[in-house]
Amino acid sequence: MSMNQLDQLKQFTTVVADTGDFESMKKYQPQDATTNPSLILQAAAKPEYRHLLEQAVADGKKSGKTGPALMETILDRILILFGLEILKIVPGRVSTEVDARLSFDTKATVAKAHELIAAYEAEGYSRNRILIKIASTWEGIKAAEALEKEGIHCNLTLLFSFAQAVACAEAGVQLISPFVGRILDWYKASTGKDYQGAEDPGVISVRSIYNYYKKFGYKTEVMGASFRNKGEIIALAGCDLLTISPGLLGELQASDEPITASLTTAEAAASDHHQISLNESDFRFMLNEDPMATEKTAHGIRAFSADIVKLEKLIAEVI
Repeated sequence: MSMNQLDQLKQFTTVVADTGDFESMKKYQPQDATTNPSLILQAAAKPEYRHLLEQAVADGKKSGKTGPALMETILDRILILFGLEILKIVPGRVSTEVDARLSFDTKATVAKAHELIAAYEAEGYSRNRILIKIASTWEGIKAAEALEKEGIHCNLTLLFSFAQAVACAEAGVQLISPFVGRILDWYKASTGKDYQGAEDPGVISVRSIYNYYKKFGYKTEVMGASFRNKGEIIALAGCDLLTISPGLLGELQASDEPITASLTTAEAAASDHHQISLNESDFRFMLNEDPMATEKTAHGIRAFSADIVKLEKLIAEVI
């Protein structure tokens, strides 16, 4: 009996579930799972997860805090409660995201990461099973650099450019999440063209980053994210990890067409990359020269921040 595409993919890429829905995780049996404010908001609004929202509010009220401090405590507790449920399902790691409104504050990001890790450790989970998810701003990358030195591993998200990827590798970040589909969205909107498979600008970006990391021996893992279609996933087979939505996991599971590894260390070694190093001004200028990455990073931070505000309104209804 032939293997379905999902099982084939798992042979050479770690499959991660991009969802806050527990049943989807159980169904597709990923190694790891990632969430973000938008996914948590979607899940928290569902009746079947209402009890987690109510528990977070009850736990938060026990802290004796009021006003904004209480809201922050409850928000963090929701993230932790979802993370704890996910850790019972997946054998590997869960990514928990720092409030996007802290994306330009290194000190506050580090402090929030400490709070999140302490909460998981208080529940009996090792920090090695947690990835702190941080936006790939200069400030976020510097926060991750400090956290990695403490053994707190990070997932740098909202990553759209080679400059961000290079800075993350130099910072010793555990994992990056380049957003394949959002890159495609930008190019389709700006050129009016459709792109497929290996010609997809998001696929090209991740392949370039993967080849650079492998050629120069960086330990940072590459996890393609934000896919718009199955073709993007197949074109990046062989990547360290791919985080995939339940809908696309289902499409992969429903097909038994053969998949081969498109990304390989041999191809990376033969790539024409030259190693570079970026200080802050280099990073900011290189990012600024990439209008797609500049716009999509900013838009992503705004969108996640807006969904946190919506989550706060959901909490306020329960309080």
